[in-house]
Amino acid sequence: MLFMIIERFKDCNPKPIYQHLRDKGRGLPEGLKYIDSWIEPNFDRCFQLMECDDARLIQAWILHWGDLASFEIVPVVPSKQTRELVEGKFAAPE
Repeated sequence: MLFMIIERFKDCNPKPIYQHLRDKGRGLPEGLKYIDSWIEPNFDRCFQLMECDDARLIQAWILHWGDLASFEIVPVVPSKQTRELVEGKFAAPE
């Protein structure tokens, strides 16, 4: 399952995050896959796409970072898969 993790840097300050990443690594438990991330230009939020089958792995990861940011966890479905599901519900043309 895919999750969009919305991370809010404390005080819009990315330096502690990147120092922690450099010194301690990403802190991913086995089974949690980091896919990619995007940062807002004002350093307010980071959007990270992650994949796992057990949401407790995300909880373990947050414990590794929790003192530096706050987190929102949003389960997501790829647009292509959603489109296929919805188009399968269209009525056949007459």
